[in-house]
Amino acid sequence: MPDKFGVLFIGDLIGRPGRRALSRFLPELRKKYRPDLVVVNAENAAGGNGLTEETGKELFFQVDVLTSGNHIWDKKEVLNYMERETRLLRPANYPAVNPGHGYYIYQSEKGIKAAVVNLQGRVFMEPIDCPFLTADRLLSEIIPITPIVIIDFHAEATSEKQALGWYLNGRVSAVIGTHTHIPTADERLLPGGTAYITDVGMAGGLNSVIGMKPEQALQRFLTARPQRFEPATDGLMLSAVFIDIDPASGKALTIRREFLTEDQSEE
Repeated sequence: MPDKFGVLFIGDLIGRPGRRALSRFLPELRKKYRPDLVVVNAENAAGGNGLTEETGKELFFQVDVLTSGNHIWDKKEVLNYMERETRLLRPANYPAVNPGHGYYIYQSEKGIKAAVVNLQGRVFMEPIDCPFLTADRLLSEIIPITPIVIIDFHAEATSEKQALGWYLNGRVSAVIGTHTHIPTADERLLPGGTAYITDVGMAGGLNSVIGMKPEQALQRFLTARPQRFEPATDGLMLSAVFIDIDPASGKALTIRREFLTEDQSEE
């Protein structure tokens, strides 16, 4: 068995600029790290909110697993695709009547299995099932299959993200926060061998307000009125973390943060 299993996790993809950033920077990251597994949060990959089957298929030419969050429901045509495509995840703690899957068991070219789990927070978000207890339930199913478990925790509150990290410390390989689009500088290994970061960030327009055109965001703040948002197209950025994991124990060995930019306007 290899002595390391590498996971590259890329933050929330924002529309077409996010997909351009993925195509621009992913080859560079693959060359640098040679990951065994590439995961991207794609809940905003189509037009800046939601996902379509066409966009999902495009992304699967480049990555292995897609996670999501509360905006995965924004485009209704994704529902049938989500049911058929097991590599596209929705948060596992949504009610079971919803289509889709909350985790996926990936097998690398080296034959190593790894679980990717999608959970969503409840603080300042929808009052869905408890992510902590959902994690307990899923781990009872997953651990007999593989000790490598990657959690995408799509949540608003930093406290809730940190709490889940400590709750799962030593029981999963990584807890990676998504949803707020701003990368945090707190990547670390928790004492039990769990890699943690509060938010991995996003991929999309560099000169933006969390991926959206600044002038539209400013109108929302200045007028307090609802505002239509469009993905920013000025420059490119991509935030990610790379995690090395011991495949025998599932313990994380290292976590490294990446922030790549290209300050050029889209033609």
